[in-house]
Amino acid sequence: MRITFLCQYFPPEMGAPSARTYEHARHWVRMGHEVTVITGFPNHPTGIIRPEYRGYFIKRESIDGIDLLRTWIYCAANKGFLKRILNFLSFFLSSLVLGALKTRRPDLIVGTSPQFFCAVSAYLLSILKRVPFVFEVRDIWPQSAVELGVLKNRVVIRLLEAIEIHLYRRAALIVIVAESTRQYLIEKGIDPAKIAIIPNGIDDGYLASATATPAEVRNETGLEGKFIISYIGTHGMSHALGVVLQAAGQLRDDISIHFLFIGEGAEKASLKSQALAMNLSNVTFIDEQPRERLLAFYRASDLSLVPLKRLPIFRKVLPSKLFELMGVGCPVICGVEGEAARLVTRSEAGVCVEPENAEALVNAIRLLRDDPALRAQMSSNGQSFVKANYLRSTLASRYLEEMQKVSGNSLCERT
Repeated sequence: MRITFLCQYFPPEMGAPSARTYEHARHWVRMGHEVTVITGFPNHPTGIIRPEYRGYFIKRESIDGIDLLRTWIYCAANKGFLKRILNFLSFFLSSLVLGALKTRRPDLIVGTSPQFFCAVSAYLLSILKRVPFVFEVRDIWPQSAVELGVLKNRVVIRLLEAIEIHLYRRAALIVIVAESTRQYLIEKGIDPAKIAIIPNGIDDGYLASATATPAEVRNETGLEGKFIISYIGTHGMSHALGVVLQAAGQLRDDISIHFLFIGEGAEKASLKSQALAMNLSNVTFIDEQPRERLLAFYRASDLSLVPLKRLPIFRKVLPSKLFELMGVGCPVICGVEGEAARLVTRSEAGVCVEPENAEALVNAIRLLRDDPALRAQMSSNGQSFVKANYLRSTLASRYLEEMQKVSGNSLCERT
């Protein structure tokens, strides 16, 4: 089968969409299929294109057998609504043109969202190529942007919601990552027969790819002997990281505990300013790390945090970092309601706390800090759970099976 996949983000960029797309595509190639990925030049989340990609309008690469087409985009840091929209729309236009002119006719075209306009481009390209459209929905958009307060204009919201419903109806297959999204789609009148759940997971070889040891990163950060509580990921408006700083403030007198923030994002500068104003000597911020190097930080952490704001939309999400943390055996404190909380409870790989509740977070930290046997059991539980249910090779095979079912379908509407 010949697959064209549109995703704005791809390694060396960090994050869930780039890792998910790359790992699935790599497994499909290994299974004997042709995969073309249309993506942008790596610049997320800083908005700065990496030096080796500067000066190009388009660039074709081959990575692990994947035919990779990189296209020009308007680069913008992960902040500022207007600039981000321009960033999204530029990829929408350039990916559509590049896909139309520079790719062979595939058996189907996949578009992943967010970002939402990437999926719109994939849909239009599927019409041009006269092949089925597969809509991968990792987050419900525009609903998430509305609940976060990013989108407020009612006319724009209604227009985007109309496009969203049209994409659902025209898709031959809708791939989602969480069970709760299925109910949302059914309530929108979408045929459940064309919905497939392919959750996030962990790549089979990832756990063996570390480029540093836990002892090395503890030494580099000056945190030898500390009880490390990490937050690893995007420092964005969705993540309620100010609450983590409040918890750090309540625990400042316990000199054994240290909070480690790793990553980039729109809120990072503000968070660093808050930590400085609060005189939090028990908090350290470090820059985004290569994915393989993150393994050492996961393993050096005694606990790791997975927080999100207390919003209805986040009850439907499964943060991808949950699977990596469980896979390496790091106990989790999950500050997310709904699907994520159910996963942590079912796996017995951590504890769940009320989102945006600093006192509940402090109590959970103290509970786990004082019970090393419980942490060890959670570590073992998480590793066993992920290996049994969430290995990327298995998930990629399931994804491929679902695509093969529709690869010969026409574009006729199924609702």
